[in-house]
This record gives sequence, C-alpha cells and structure tokens, in this order.
Amino acid sequence: MGVEHLGDWQAAAASTLDWWREAGVDVVVDDSPRDWLAKVAPVAAAAPVAPDPASLPATLAEFLAWRGGDAAPEASWRGVSIAASGPLDATLMVLVDCPDRDDRDCLLSGDAGRLFDRMLAAIGLTREAVHLAAVCAKRPLGGRMPGEVQVELHRLARHHVGLLAPERLLLMGDGAARAILDRQVTAARGTPHAIDHGDGATRTVATFHPRLLLERPAQKADAWRDLQLLMGLS
Repeated sequence: MGVEHLGDWQAAAASTLDWWREAGVDVVVDDSPRDWLAKVAPVAAAAPVAPDPASLPATLAEFLAWRGGDAAPEASWRGVSIAASGPLDATLMVLVDCPDRDDRDCLLSGDAGRLFDRMLAAIGLTREAVHLAAVCAKRPLGGRMPGEVQVELHRLARHHVGLLAPERLLLMGDGAARAILDRQVTAARGTPHAIDHGDGATRTVATFHPRLLLERPAQKADAWRDLQLLMGLS
C-alpha cells in the first residue's frame, strides 16, 4: 500500500498568499457572514507610531545602520534582517516589499532574483550598479505587511528614497507601489511618476515583482514595457 506524499504545505500556503498579495488582493473575508450595511460604532484613532522624519538619521549611511538596529519597526519580528545593497550614489534605486522566503544574506537571491538579474541585464545594468532595498527589512508573517506598522514602514521607505535621491526609482510589486505612490501596482504602472525629495525629483516607474512574473509569465511583456519606460525617462 502506497504512502501519500504530503509535501511542504506551509511553503505552498505561503506561496499562495504571496501570489494573491502581488495580484492586489488586500481584503480579508470572514468565514461567517456579516451585515456589511450595519452601522459600526466609531473607534478612537490610535496615536501615530511613525517617527517624525526630522528625528531620523540625516545621512544615508546612518539611516541604513539605524534601519537594521533595535529601533527599527521590524526589530521584534522573527527572521533575518536584510540590509539594502548597492552604491550609496546609485542613479537607479529598486524597491521591493520585503525579503523572499529563501533570502538570507541579500534581497532577491532565489528564482525571483535570477529573473531580476535578467531584467537588469535587458536594460544594460547589473545588480552591483543599483541600490536595492525593501520596505520591510525582515519578511513579515505570510509575506504580508502588518497594518499596525504600515504607515511607519511607508514613511521610512520614502525617507530612504529622499536620502539616496536617485535619478530613477523602480518600484517592484504592490507593497513598494503602495509605500511610495499610495496605490496598487496595477493602477500605478504604465505611467511615469515624479517623487519630490527637496533637492529635485526622482523619476519613478512601477512594475510587477519578479515573483509574480514567475507565477504569471504572460505579464512579462508588460514588465518589459515598464523597463523601457523607466530607461526612456529624462
């Protein structure tokens, strides 16, 4: 009598959550029905937890050191904190949502990373030439950014962009697009955006995360058009 192979169900479940998140699904539905039209008692707004940008480190090197320390929002999360990589004077910054499940020493180290490297090569760049960072320094549970620290993480990502002040910014995936442009990647892509950082503006393009492109290869044509848009900005 054969034995059924169960497989790694936890990894499969996490992969499914990643896919839906990258597709823009951000509403959780309960198992039991609810009256969506019923009036809800107002809830007092919580005090903001995001730090005042004026209190954050004023140089990029200091900010990156602070970002991996005990004061960072993700300090208490399980897992490995992965720092941004690449030149501090890079003309192109790439922002993703968080480390992938297999990342240990650097962002985008697995299959998604190999696709990312090919995408860079297609526009004449290498990983070593770009500044690669994530909105979350650690991978949150299920790959989904916790709502209670989302505002803080978004503000830190914008501060990071402002300190680097790159000529171009590539936002890969829904989490990165929400952090910088406050919209889903499907609504943000296809059009250039300008991010004002005080000393000028960074030309910005949003596209799909490589992990979604692996799941949905048909979207690669759209991603290629996004890369061409990015490199055509002047």
